[in-house]
Amino acid sequence: MASEQELRYTADHEWVDAQGDVATVGITGYAAAQLGDIVYVDLPKVGDSVEAGQVIGELESTKSVGELFCPVTGTVTEVNDDVAASPEIVNSDPLGAGWLLKVQVAELPDLLDKAAYDALTGAA
Repeated sequence: MASEQELRYTADHEWVDAQGDVATVGITGYAAAQLGDIVYVDLPKVGDSVEAGQVIGELESTKSVGELFCPVTGTVTEVNDDVAASPEIVNSDPLGAGWLLKVQVAELPDLLDKAAYDALTGAA
């Protein structure tokens, strides 16, 4: 996977690792920390069409429920079954083993770089 500096981000706290025409999607460490202990993850199914900005799932925690927005337009090619079975992986490794889905990209919109995302969240 790409480094944090190479990833692209959304204002809704998703990250994207675009490798060719496949994008891996997850939530940021900031989002995972804000949600608290994640206990359930609802993801789209392989083969589903997704649109950038569309709600495609949710993450439930002991504190709240957060919507998962898709940062890209395309078709879901893979979902991370490990996070469905063990949602706490998203908290422990949101930028690695806690990835959520992969999308065959039809359209990759302009996304934030690391510096712009850090400015948005107030991170130094």
